[in-house]
Amino acid sequence: MTAHFTAFQGSHRLATGPLAEVALAVKHASDDATTPPILVFDDATGRAVDFDLRGSDADIIARLRGPAESIPPRGRGRPKLGVVAREVTLLPRHWDWLSAQPGGASVALRKLIDETRRATGDRDRSRAARDAAYHFMSAMAGNFPNFEEASRALFAGDRRRLAGLIAGWPEDIRDHLIKLAFGADA
Repeated sequence: MTAHFTAFQGSHRLATGPLAEVALAVKHASDDATTPPILVFDDATGRAVDFDLRGSDADIIARLRGPAESIPPRGRGRPKLGVVAREVTLLPRHWDWLSAQPGGASVALRKLIDETRRATGDRDRSRAARDAAYHFMSAMAGNFPNFEEASRALFAGDRRRLAGLIAGWPEDIRDHLIKLAFGADA
């Protein structure tokens, strides 16, 4: 899944999409000295991001890609399969139980993690969406009327109350907040 970003020029949504697209839109919009401040948010986290807009469009895109990835030193695990050895600290009784499982400790741990991810996936996604919405809301609407009550409604998952409390906020901020909190089809 491609990372998604949204830029706001004052209270108006300027651009949304992959970082390179948004960065170039920000660069071109900020060429005008009279432009209101522009903030860019990572839609996955709701946090503001900064990047260097100096130089040509190609320079900006090259910086966003970062330096060529270096090849990490070979270690334990199965790197070709994406398996990297890491340390886990458990009590002796946990190691005893794991070693008695079919396939050994690694297989048992992978199964436990996969089961937990399936069982808590919706709750984890909901929490991440709420947190992203709150970070965005704090940055863009922290001084707006009803901010505190809207925060409570957000954390309570009360979409109807949240929508009512933010009805007077600028449309682009309001719409983006609801989208972050409740999904793209919100």
